[in-house]
Amino acid sequence: MFASFVVATLLAALPALADPTPNGPGPGDVFKEGADCPISWSADTTGVWKTMNIELMTGDNFNMVHLSTVASLDGTDTTKTTFTYPCLQVDPNSAIYFYQFSSPASPNRTWTTRFAIADASGNTVPPENQVQPTGGAAIPWGTGHLVDPSKGTPPPPNGGGAAGAGGNGTTTGSASAGSSSSSVPPTSLPTVANTTPTSASSKTTGSSTSSSSSSSGTPSGTAANSSNSSSAASPLSAYPSYAFIGAAFTFIGML
Repeated sequence: MFASFVVATLLAALPALADPTPNGPGPGDVFKEGADCPISWSADTTGVWKTMNIELMTGDNFNMVHLSTVASLDGTDTTKTTFTYPCLQVDPNSAIYFYQFSSPASPNRTWTTRFAIADASGNTVPPENQVQPTGGAAIPWGTGHLVDPSKGTPPPPNGGGAAGAGGNGTTTGSASAGSSSSSVPPTSLPTVANTTPTSASSKTTGSSTSSSSSSSGTPSGTAANSSNSSSAASPLSAYPSYAFIGAAFTFIGML
């Protein structure tokens, strides 16, 4: 009886693991203003994310600021898992930007790691802050803005960053869905590569050249990608629920 209950509980949790998974940008990626800004992801296999919104964000892990909604598309389409648009002009040019994925049909959100938007010459500056204001995690961050706020698109109605001055808004990890805040505290929050680019390099490009890894949107409060390493996390560490499920089934087999 106990084993059956555990199996049923674990299976009920599986659909949440099928939310779209951001694959890029990855740690250390740098894109120039006006050049291509590519985004990639793995599609939702549950059929829930028929409407998937992608927002350009900035800020710390628990006070995320909306800059622009860059795309709204079908997150269940396995044949279309990339999107490219011209990088917006931002200030400062630093590794303090990331994307948030959301859907009006799901309370879950997912994020990419932080990446840099460089100026037209490929120059960047280090993030202003080296540790998160909540919890003190050594994850560099900063709060940027669009040089021309009119170039930004407002947040989606399902509750991205709340519209504010200049089209920007703030998203926190504690309020209810359907507002400017996530109903579920994030599991894997946007991180940034350990080494912050300060000038044009092989990473600076109009399209991503590195193998990218991403944050998942299951709640935990820890980043899927270590801020102290640019190597990709193992599948189980990126998806802590899978590790838990595997351990639970091993335990059941011992009963």
